[in-house]
Amino acid sequence: MGRRIVPLTLDNLADLPSTCRSCVFWELDPVSGRAAVESGKPELEKEGWISAVLLEWGSCGRVVYVDDRPAGFVLYAPPAYVPRAQSFPTSPVSSDAVQLMVSRVLPGFQRQGIGRVLVQTVAKDLLGRGFRAIEAFGAVGRQPVSCVLPAEHLLAVGFKTVRPHHRYPRLRLEARTTLSWRGDVEGALERLLGGGRKEPALRPF
Repeated sequence: MGRRIVPLTLDNLADLPSTCRSCVFWELDPVSGRAAVESGKPELEKEGWISAVLLEWGSCGRVVYVDDRPAGFVLYAPPAYVPRAQSFPTSPVSSDAVQLMVSRVLPGFQRQGIGRVLVQTVAKDLLGRGFRAIEAFGAVGRQPVSCVLPAEHLLAVGFKTVRPHHRYPRLRLEARTTLSWRGDVEGALERLLGGGRKEPALRPF
């Protein structure tokens, strides 16, 4: 079995589930987001956003493949590229951090450490680009918006709360702390290769 983690580009955007390719929750402000959905063109807006970030900042995502099958992905960017973040009560994201927007792992590969693999991959990328940390807005309690990651999952992969809130705390992971995860990540990849296969569906981490 072969596994690889590659940057997200317009060439492999089609490997993301259709619901994610058409989601512009983070990429647009609330008004523009509603307009994109109502016009029936959210996929074009998503492509345009990824293209702009690639040109101006560089890679803004990673995709995990196992035997050339997508197993999970992550999207991240500096806060200036994430308009929706400004509407959260615990904003803004720190100036030395990049925002983790969304991360998903397919059910056939869940509970095998792949969420942590994705986070470490992002951290290593950011360290080489002058950023110190990853921050994310977590959801506490019942959450109808699937694009906001559950706070409990963020805590499970090493994030710490830096600004508490009863619904949307902001959490942070110092990028350098992930350097000690190497053994855990290698073990996760080994478990990934032996993981069972199920019908694709999405759940956080």
